[in-house]
Amino acid sequence: MGSCLLGDRKLMEAGDGKEHFLKQRQVLIFFVLLGVAQAASEPRHYSVAEEMESGSFVANLLKDLGLEVNELAERGARVVSKGKKMRLHLDRQTGDLLLNEKLDREELCGLVEPCVLPFQVLLENPLQFFQADLRIRDINDHSPVFLDKEIILKISESITPGTTFLIERAQDLDVGSNSLQNYTLSPNSHFHLNLQDSPEGILPQLVLDKALDREERAEIRLTLTALDGGPPPRSGTALVRIEVLDSNDNAPEFTKLFYEVQVLEDSPIGFQVAMVSARDLDIGTNGEISYVFSQASEEIRKTFQINATSGELFLTQKLDFESIQTYTLNIQATDGGGLSGSCVVFVQVMDLNDNPPELTMSTFIDHIPENLQETITAVFSVSDPDSGDNGRMVCSIQDDLPFLLKPSVENFYTLVTNGALDRESQAEYNITITVSDLGTPRLKTQHNITVRVSDVNDNAPAFSQTTYTLRVRENNSPALHIGTVSATDRDAGANAQVTYSLLPPRDPHLPLASLVSINADNGQLFALRSLDYEALQAFEVRVGAADRGSPALSSQALVRVLVLDDNDNAPFVLYPLQNGSAPCTELVPRAAEAGYLVTKVVAVDGDSGQNAWLSFQLLKATEPGLFGVWAHNGEVRTARLLSERDAVRHRLLVLVKDNGEPPLSASVTLHVLLVDGFSQPYLPLPDVAAAEARADPLTVYLVIALASVSSLFLCSALAFVAVRLCRRSGAASGGGCAVPEGHFPGHLVDVSGAGTLSQSYQYEVCLAGGTGTSEFKFLKPIVAQRFSACLRPKA
Repeated sequence: MGSCLLGDRKLMEAGDGKEHFLKQRQVLIFFVLLGVAQAASEPRHYSVAEEMESGSFVANLLKDLGLEVNELAERGARVVSKGKKMRLHLDRQTGDLLLNEKLDREELCGLVEPCVLPFQVLLENPLQFFQADLRIRDINDHSPVFLDKEIILKISESITPGTTFLIERAQDLDVGSNSLQNYTLSPNSHFHLNLQDSPEGILPQLVLDKALDREERAEIRLTLTALDGGPPPRSGTALVRIEVLDSNDNAPEFTKLFYEVQVLEDSPIGFQVAMVSARDLDIGTNGEISYVFSQASEEIRKTFQINATSGELFLTQKLDFESIQTYTLNIQATDGGGLSGSCVVFVQVMDLNDNPPELTMSTFIDHIPENLQETITAVFSVSDPDSGDNGRMVCSIQDDLPFLLKPSVENFYTLVTNGALDRESQAEYNITITVSDLGTPRLKTQHNITVRVSDVNDNAPAFSQTTYTLRVRENNSPALHIGTVSATDRDAGANAQVTYSLLPPRDPHLPLASLVSINADNGQLFALRSLDYEALQAFEVRVGAADRGSPALSSQALVRVLVLDDNDNAPFVLYPLQNGSAPCTELVPRAAEAGYLVTKVVAVDGDSGQNAWLSFQLLKATEPGLFGVWAHNGEVRTARLLSERDAVRHRLLVLVKDNGEPPLSASVTLHVLLVDGFSQPYLPLPDVAAAEARADPLTVYLVIALASVSSLFLCSALAFVAVRLCRRSGAASGGGCAVPEGHFPGHLVDVSGAGTLSQSYQYEVCLAGGTGTSEFKFLKPIVAQRFSACLRPKA
């Protein structure tokens, strides 16, 4: 039996050596990676006792971080660690590292010593990491506990003194000096206690001092006490009940002392892990073997079950590689006579890719101003509890986004913009962060975030047109809406709110403030007063549009306002004048042929277009059919040859009408006098004239009438021609003709081709010199040349 124990111990030492080698390799890899991530930074070490209250002080980090108190909040200092549970937090007001909750060392680390929790201190602005770890010191908060409150030993009475019996050891969750340190046995005459050191701790053994006699005493009851070394010491007890059996001289022997099996972590409950086998040379009850666990922890008892008769080992709960990777089971085979043998079953749990990666977001900024380069949007860490390729991860985002993932220390990543963003192109980005492991099959985790781009005032308002043309009919009502200008701004919020205004006109003499106004909110333009086409045909307005950003941006557009003519001016007769004075009399020789030009009615219209197209009509005549009026030029001509039977005096009523809607008109009365010998008029000397006047009074009256008509026509024609020439050439033409100051309305002077006085007709009026008499030549159409003694139209 001693050789069996020695073999067990060697096997356990071999297992411990393998586990020690694996731990050394993991520690070496950890330090290599940590050295690469932060070549010149060693982690800071802190410690705290377990079971301290939440909010307890751990350490002040100001000196270790090399920061002042006010820099903690400015740089966004915080504590981050693996997993979603934050057990520590940093007080930014004092720099103290505090507990978020009570820490149970046994729950966090089990029997592993030292118990260390790594964490990082993250400074966001600028981004910086500080590695640190917290060691949790054990306190004596657990008493030794025997898993079996009653330990039954069946010992044959034939066992010689000095024989050792291994009994179940107690379990203590504490470590170090607080762990199990000693056992005591109640006083008796048959047994004493022997303690044996092992990698699992102190193993209690009963040593038989005195041979047993079943007939004298069939059962012995002893109290076994387990003591730990913590202040204050704690203890636990178990009842050892010894049943004395008949003699049995062969103990069971296993076919193999060490079994090694591999089990997949997804194996179902009831799965057969292994089957152990032992034999006993005895017969009868002394040869009947039963299998039980020996020195099994509570975790082993919950996970495995052994068939006491067949030695089959089954799973009673699911395995989890991430929690426990190996199990060491001590199995004891006991015969009916109380002799036993033991073996070791080493169960290695095989990892499967059954854990998707985990993503923990440390910092996330959901609004980013546009036009900024490489802005940090998020800081996060990824982890996967699987091992090997199952635990190696790759992190990615969509390819068509202006963002980049940059790896940082120890599975930390930062999400930054890849250049400046433009809100007007895209105001929102839906980013899917995908973390995938390299296991088979691959598992992945996706985390969706939405980043919104904040607006910057980088777009000026834009008009829908650079130039607007608006038309408004004259004589409009004040405050009439004449049109609307529209500008849009691609920005948002106040940066896109457009305000309209009128800009100063290019012509400083244009009274813009009294002509139009604009609604600052919607760009509607209004005419402030009634417009007059004859005074103002068109004008230009510059309109500005400015947003409400800071600084404000603006643009402008040109608005042309065209005043449309309305037929609000009746034709005005320039010749003959109708001023209430003596009527104008036209002289026509009786020898005139048909088509003879008697006179020309000259009229103008202050309107434009078809409103200024004039037509002439003879409304009434003393003798119908004798005279006719040309409809387009107003010329009055004889319609036939004159005869002696025609009356001497004729009265003609001529209507001048425009082409407006409704048409406006004016009328003029012409007096025509038929005379004989009109082709060579001659005025006699004063004495002869007096005599003839006495002899022929009709001639006197004729001369007076002719002089009056000629004077009136002369004044009107001179005034019209002088004003026209002054406007067109700035100087008078001809041999010093003076312009009389006639009373004509200003808007009727410049006809510009409208009416009947077109550019094809011009009139020159001057007096003849060098004759002894005051002689007049009457108006007739001739070739365009200059005459010095008559008033003539030029065709």
